Amino acid sequence: MDVDITTIAAWKGGVGKTTLAYELAYLLGAVLVDFDWDGGGASKAWGYRHELRQKAPLLDALESGRTPKPLRGGPRKPDLVPSHPDFAVNQPEAEELGEHLSRWAAEWGRPVVADTHPGGGDATFGAMSVSRCVGVPAVLADKELNALESMLQEVPDYPLLLIPNMVKAPPAKQRRRFRDLATAAQAPVATPVPYCRWIPDRHLRIAITSEPVPKRAAEFTEKVRAVADAVREYA
Repeated sequence: MDVDITTIAAWKGGVGKTTLAYELAYLLGAVLVDFDWDGGGASKAWGYRHELRQKAPLLDALESGRTPKPLRGGPRKPDLVPSHPDFAVNQPEAEELGEHLSRWAAEWGRPVVADTHPGGGDATFGAMSVSRCVGVPAVLADKELNALESMLQEVPDYPLLLIPNMVKAPPAKQRRRFRDLATAAQAPVATPVPYCRWIPDRHLRIAITSEPVPKRAAEFTEKVRAVADAVREYA
């Protein structure tokens, strides 16, 4: 089954995973499938409120076997299959979820970007198993690099693309450690994405990279577009 799926995954939270997934889905013209059940995920950032809905599209699709209809994002947001808090205890096994995701992508006839919950749960492994590219946001700090090292050791055979993210000015020691980890894993490295202190407090639901791009977002947009190009080339 010829499908174009990119999964964004990280073994640690707080590394900018959801922001990257949201922006890449928009830039790639992809359906954003949200497998992160926490309230701080892509669904809420998109404007979806599960508590105001009678149905849960993701859970309904998994239970019924039908392909969900993505919610339309309009001209400045990605289309979305939203998550739900109950997905935390209603995840199918990895192989089954991968089969569902592949079938959805084929029936939509569009690229897919899957955002995942931090760590290596069934949904994460299922999405990764059917992906042409697994984007791994990497923050160059000690705890985050420890988590990255564990991930690289645990999933060496997946098509990983390391994305230095929220980059400030890391010490040389941490830059060397990241380089050594990437080299040992033989994993390609995408363009670094800069840290923007205004992003965590941003309330707009539109993609940061959508036109017109605010002046303060110009560098971020340039770098994330370069990451999107790397994902296209990888896939």
